[in-house]
Amino acid sequence: MKEFLSLYWRQKSRWLLAGLLICGMFMGSFALYHLPVEAAAYPTLLAALLLIIFLARDVQKAWRKYKYLQELCRFPGELMEQFPEIRCPEDAAYQQLLRKLRQEQGEIRNTMTRQYEDMMKYYTLWVHQIKVPIASMHLQLQNEDSDLARRCSEELQRIEQYVAMVLAYLRLDSRSSDYVLRENDLDTILRGAVRKFAGQFIRRHLLLTYNPVNTLVLTDEKWLAFVVEQLLSNAVKYTQQGGVEIYLEAPKTLCIRDTGVGISAEDLPRIFEKGYTGSNGRADLRSSGIGLYLCRRICNNLGHGLSVESSPGEGTTVRLDLAQAEFTPE
Repeated sequence: MKEFLSLYWRQKSRWLLAGLLICGMFMGSFALYHLPVEAAAYPTLLAALLLIIFLARDVQKAWRKYKYLQELCRFPGELMEQFPEIRCPEDAAYQQLLRKLRQEQGEIRNTMTRQYEDMMKYYTLWVHQIKVPIASMHLQLQNEDSDLARRCSEELQRIEQYVAMVLAYLRLDSRSSDYVLRENDLDTILRGAVRKFAGQFIRRHLLLTYNPVNTLVLTDEKWLAFVVEQLLSNAVKYTQQGGVEIYLEAPKTLCIRDTGVGISAEDLPRIFEKGYTGSNGRADLRSSGIGLYLCRRICNNLGHGLSVESSPGEGTTVRLDLAQAEFTPE
């Protein structure tokens, strides 16, 4: 209300001051001719009363219009159809301008939607096409038992991971993101992720400590598997000696702890920012700063909590809170 009155006074102040000036001129003219004060006061008070009545009605109409526009602002642009009644040429011009802007906005939105859909189709096709030679190279390397073959397999797995990151990044904001929440066996997801990194654990001589957690969680199996794989990838990448431990804290918090280089205190608050690599990432030129950002976005979409504790030289512990208060299995 205070804002409305301030805006209203700014708009009508000149007219109100003009009315008061006219009343003053009226009284001054009577005084110059030495007419009785009563003769001048009566028409002046009558004019002032009419001015007050007019002002009250105008304030009421302006307030209704202001409230209506405030309510209209709560709707998306495409639903703004019923504008207030046109009372002056300015209202007509403003409404015409708004309709033109809405039309242009709709055209831009449609164009961007088509471009986004075309991009999604292209990258989805590209992902499926690139998986074919990757799978073929994996099959060829399976018959080789050498250090070079194991290194090539590890690099191929990294390429697969980057391809998955591209697809996940594109699908995060897509209206067709295929989240399917149902009750899943957490051990099935963990075993699949561990198998993918088994070769890296062996080649790097890292100890993996994992005992079945025997827990069911409400989640999307595919997206949670992506998150777990990203977290395991980081644990292996930044651990030179020691190992990685996977365990469960009550009630349903999955923990992945490593004995790696750790994260500095100044980097820790920003590790989930898109593109932020920190001191460790700058030392490793392969780091993109996208993995943890995707994990946080996916966990937010799934309703899971994600937090990290770390100290330089003492390793890192990632906690993934999978507890759900209530759910209805699909």
